[in-house]
Parts: sequence; structure tokens; C-alpha cells
Amino acid sequence: MVAIGMLSSSFAHRIAVSSLFPNDRVGMSDPVNIGFLAPLSGPVSSWGLPGLNGVQLWADWLNRAGGILIGGRRYPLRIIPFDCGYDPERAMEGARHLVLTEQVKLLMMLGGDTFTPLRSFLNQHRVLTSTLLPSDLSPDTRYLIAPSEVHPVFNVTGVDWLAENEPERRRIAMCSQKDALGLPSTATYRAACEVADLPVVKDIQYDPEQTDVASIVQPMLDAEPDVLCWCTSYTPMVHAMTEYAHQKGFKGRIMSCTFDNYQRVVERTSPEFMEGTLFQFPDFDDPKLARKAFFFNRPSEFFKEYNARYPGSWSAVSWEYVAILEIWHAAVEKVASVHPVSVLTTMKQMEPVTHAFGPARWWGEHVFGIDNALIGDWPVVRIQSGKARIAEFRSVPDWLEKHEELLRDHMRALGQLWQQRVETGALTTGLLTRDAVD
Repeated sequence: MVAIGMLSSSFAHRIAVSSLFPNDRVGMSDPVNIGFLAPLSGPVSSWGLPGLNGVQLWADWLNRAGGILIGGRRYPLRIIPFDCGYDPERAMEGARHLVLTEQVKLLMMLGGDTFTPLRSFLNQHRVLTSTLLPSDLSPDTRYLIAPSEVHPVFNVTGVDWLAENEPERRRIAMCSQKDALGLPSTATYRAACEVADLPVVKDIQYDPEQTDVASIVQPMLDAEPDVLCWCTSYTPMVHAMTEYAHQKGFKGRIMSCTFDNYQRVVERTSPEFMEGTLFQFPDFDDPKLARKAFFFNRPSEFFKEYNARYPGSWSAVSWEYVAILEIWHAAVEKVASVHPVSVLTTMKQMEPVTHAFGPARWWGEHVFGIDNALIGDWPVVRIQSGKARIAEFRSVPDWLEKHEELLRDHMRALGQLWQQRVETGALTTGLLTRDAVD
């Protein structure tokens, strides 16, 4: 939990702030409702179901401790899931039910194609909504926040670390799919490589439905790279491309945004081949998390209990929604209200906000059109002896302070700035499963 001392303010200040907004406290026995609108079944359930598992575990912990503290009283938290199956019409149905019938105080979404048709409805009703996909943000999404991760901007930290710590690995070959996840990731890796003076010897953008890994990876190998970078390819492709590189005798470094279920690839290749592989999402039993100003007091215990309850389902999604709940919870207890507008206002005024890996600040206007995304330190993760371990935390804000204009240039070149998405019509996200498949 976020330490209360970090968020303390005078009682008079709390009364003054909360009096500016409608009194929206709940009765002694009434729960505070949180909506969870995401794909819980179907081909992209791996983007939603692990997140529901995580927030339910977090809510159980909170309720066992007495519930959420609002103005001196504690209330239970209730997670209300709605399975939209990543279908826009089902998402609209779910949003109406959760907002109008269940009166949720926070609507948690995956986002993407399921957010687009809800935009006007959520704005009209001033629904505080969270997304895992910052590309949903625009100037007209005043009540939409992306506080958990700002994909793909944190990927600059991995490239930066590589250039500094393994200067002999210079030649980069990269690839990613041509969709709303892959294109901004490609732009970010291009910018990071330019800053680090790392030549990109091959740069492939492939169709999201493509499964012929040889046609992607072999041209990359032919360019004789020191590093194969999968950018933000989906997990099945990350696994398949890594295994292909192993079969072909690649001796360099593997880099990727995510590497869910990396243990499976270690088993299918070898610990030696995977040694030093770089990505951006740690296991939560990592010793360096215990020493970080972190949104969980007990990340290793959360990781252990999650895996005991839901074996084989851990991924980044398992904690990303929880990270959002932690920030919301801190703001609610600070303002002593669950009213969405007052909570959002408090979130934006807290200095600093504590996001997943420590203090963070709101950012995004020049890329997303609105400062509703949180940036801070982000971990660079390396596989060591078959286990993911944090190599170092690096600052995303520090990188952006020096190189944000260059990042915008690369985003603009691939049509990924918010103005371009508005003018041309946003790409459908077209998410594919995060699960590894045989």
C-alpha cells in the first residue's frame, strides 16, 4: 500500500477540497463499486483475465484490512467484472450497466477498440476511466487516464542501458507488427537507437496476422546484427521468433518490450542462449522491488499468492490494473471522497504520484494531446541463469527531457501522434493473445 505519510494533508485541507464537490460518500454497509470492463473470454482474454485476478486479490487484501478509508470510516471495495470479449458493442452494453446501474466510481478498461465507441458516453457522464493503452488518450478524453504504464515510451530505458553496459553490441535488427501497438513501439526503438548511436541494420514491419517467422527473422539474421529486437510483438511471435533465432545459431542479444512466460523459451532453447535477454517487465519476487518506493508494500507476497491462486497466468497484465487501483485508492483517501471528478483532480494535484515503480509525474500533451499519462522510473530486466532480474531502474522523464522532440519526430513519421490519429482515423488495435501457444 502507499504509505499514508507520503500523502498526508491537514484535516482542514481535506474538508476544504472535498466540500468543493458533491457529497458522494457511501453508507456504512454499502460497498464502493469498481467496474472492470475487459475481455475475460475469447482470443484476447489474456489482456483482461489476469488483470481481474490481480485486482480481486488486491481487493481481498484491502477488505481484510478493513476496507477503504473515507472521511474516518472504512467501506468494502467491490470489483464488478463485465466480459466484453473485446467487442465494441458488448463494451457499450457493459459500460451502460456498470455506470448507470452499478454506479461504479472507477471504470477500469483495457481500452483500444472497446474504448472508442464509449468516448462520448463516458465524457457525458464524467466517468473516471483507466486504460492500459495510452494511444486512447486525446484532448477530448478528459476523464481517461493511463497511470499504469505508458507504452511504449519506457522502452527507451532498455536501449539506453544496452548502449552503456554492452557497448560491443551495436548493430540492431528490429521488427514489429503494423498496428496501434507495434507502430509506436517501432518509432520509440528507432528514436532510442538514434540517441544511443546504435545503427539499425534491418527494420521490418510485418502484418499482425503473419505467422511465418522465417520470413521475418531470416532477413534480420542476414544483416548480421548484434541484437535482435522484437519491439512490441505479441507473445506467440516473441516466442516463435526467439526459438527460430536459436535454431539458426544466433549468438547475439535478444531484446523485447515484453517476454511473458519467458521460462517456456528458456526450456525450449537453453539458459545459455537466453542469458542477458533484455525486456521491461520484472517478476515481482525480484529483490530490487523490495528496496524500491513501490506501490505494493509486499510485492513478493502478492506475486507468491497470485501464482498460488492462479497458477500459470502471471503476466504484466496481472499487476497493471492493480497499479491503477493503488493510485486511485491513494487519491480517494486523500480527498475523503469517491466522487470521480474530485478523485481525478486530487490525482492530478498529488506531488509526487506514486506509480508502479516509484514517484512519477503526469505527461503526454505533445504525444497524446493531454497530460493524463504517468511517467517515472522503469526497470530494465535481464535474464540471468534462467531467471528474470532487474538490472537497473532508469528514468523515463530524464530521457524525455533531452529527447522528446526526437521521439515526436519518429512518432510523426509513422502517423502515431494524436493529431494524425484524429485526421486519418485511429488504427484499430486488433489485439492478439498475449498467451504463448504451441
